Amino acid sequence: MEIQPVTLQSNSQLPSGPRRFVFVLLDNFTLLCFSSAVESLRIANRMAGREIYSWVVAGEGGDTISCSAGIEFKLQMDLEELSRDDTVMLCGGIDVQTATTKKVLNWVRREARRGVMLAGLCTAAFTLAKAGLLDGKKATIHWENQDSFAEEFEDVELTKSVFVVDGKRITTAGGTASIDLMLKIIADDHGEDLANAVADQLIYSSIRTDQDTQRLSIPTRIGVRHPKLSRVIQMMEQAIEDPISPAILARDVQMSTRQLERLFRRYLNRSPKRYYMELRLQKARNLLMQTDMSVINVALACGFASPSHFSKCYRAHYDTTPYRERGSHGARVPQ
Repeated sequence: MEIQPVTLQSNSQLPSGPRRFVFVLLDNFTLLCFSSAVESLRIANRMAGREIYSWVVAGEGGDTISCSAGIEFKLQMDLEELSRDDTVMLCGGIDVQTATTKKVLNWVRREARRGVMLAGLCTAAFTLAKAGLLDGKKATIHWENQDSFAEEFEDVELTKSVFVVDGKRITTAGGTASIDLMLKIIADDHGEDLANAVADQLIYSSIRTDQDTQRLSIPTRIGVRHPKLSRVIQMMEQAIEDPISPAILARDVQMSTRQLERLFRRYLNRSPKRYYMELRLQKARNLLMQTDMSVINVALACGFASPSHFSKCYRAHYDTTPYRERGSHGARVPQ
């Protein structure tokens, strides 16, 4: 089918030829974040009627690499010196800590010093942060990795946005957030008409901005639209390290402790105390599996005063101890 080219807006800051993206695939990268970004660029070229974007697939060793779905990809180049006009898209996925090798870190630091724009898709925000390239900047990462990221990189202003652009550093939350980011880049480069045309081709009817959060709202997530219940859960999620007593939670939403108890029983079939404990244990499990923090420090980060109490609660909920959980997921350092 013949496509009528979209009229492009000119951007004087763009290079004279096609803007090149270098997709650096880290081991076990997420296929969706990579393919969503590449397809957006391909469709942009088609809708523009000419090549306004080009891309190359790179990676450590320059040979082959596998995504988290087990599919192997042939790389087009090793981690080589780039043009300052290039845009690097680091694609992360499962166990990004292991995939972030010394060679990768040295390479991204070198390219950053040369002024190249660097983006971390999905969990690759970890790689940029590990290289020290997000210190003092806003960033985002997949919600599942937020707890461990916040513990390890205190100098990064972590947000829950779908994507973040802060100067020459870009991060996304993963999944289809790559589409939202690429649509913004396309709009900035060549105008909203082209970005909208690309979205239409992708059957992407709800374009998100950097003001949108990656997770569903609390009412949608729990399936209950009760403002006071949502507010209490939000307070709980924001105070994991220093848990708030049910009495104070109730007071802050102008309820009695008994009314709050009935509210949780009615809608969530558990007490506020039980729900709060489950939130804390869920964070603890994330930290155990995604960081090298000691079990004692994980306990403290999740509001447990003693390792023994933490271990007892953890075993009651997950039917295993924190130490065994850590061991079964191959801890990177001994506890």
